[in-house]
Amino acid sequence: MIATILLSFGVLFVAELGDKSQLMALTFALRYRWWVVLSGIAAASVAVNLIAVAVGHFLGAALPTDLIAVITAVILLGVGLWTLREVREPAAEADEEPAAPKSGRALFVVVSAFLLAELGDRTMFATIALASQHGWLGVWLGSVAGMVAAGGLAIAVGITVGKHIPERAIALGSGLLFLYIGAATLLSTLELGRVAEMGLAALAPIAAGLALWVRGRRAGAPTAAADRERAEIGDAR
Repeated sequence: MIATILLSFGVLFVAELGDKSQLMALTFALRYRWWVVLSGIAAASVAVNLIAVAVGHFLGAALPTDLIAVITAVILLGVGLWTLREVREPAAEADEEPAAPKSGRALFVVVSAFLLAELGDRTMFATIALASQHGWLGVWLGSVAGMVAAGGLAIAVGITVGKHIPERAIALGSGLLFLYIGAATLLSTLELGRVAEMGLAALAPIAAGLALWVRGRRAGAPTAAADRERAEIGDAR
């Protein structure tokens, strides 16, 4: 059983490296408390891998993967847009202290996103394949541990990065990342190929970033004009 646990741990950990789930973990870690994100990943991992080893290929064949991908994409795009709403101009930040996200809501978002992202994902089918050849308990324990370890690694990176980035930049960066992951997930249903999906998905955060930049320029124009007017009045006096 120990060998099965170690095998499953290694397979799932390697499968998660560089996967969208790990990028999601890093992005969530920039916005929410680390223990909330890790708890959400653990809960989703327990559920997904339990499903995989319990019903095996029967559930795997019946999963509506395209529908799940669309729902996941909608959730991630919604989280991205909501996060970008928290981006404030420097002047507004000084007057208003942003409220920290509630742990209960954050946990629900993390669990929902990871649960949907992992259903029908390659890691789930890896667990199904392992469970068909080895004991289900060892596969389940190893798979959960591997997914949580990969998520924990991404969280650690997110925490380290977050310590050196201003709050507004974190909100902006994580919002754009959520848009990218959501767009990539949605495009995956079209089977355009990995490179094409990644390239087209990048258009979503680019468009959002340009929209925010234009909005910031328009908002800053009246302020700059008022400053020049005050300066001219001061010079006249």
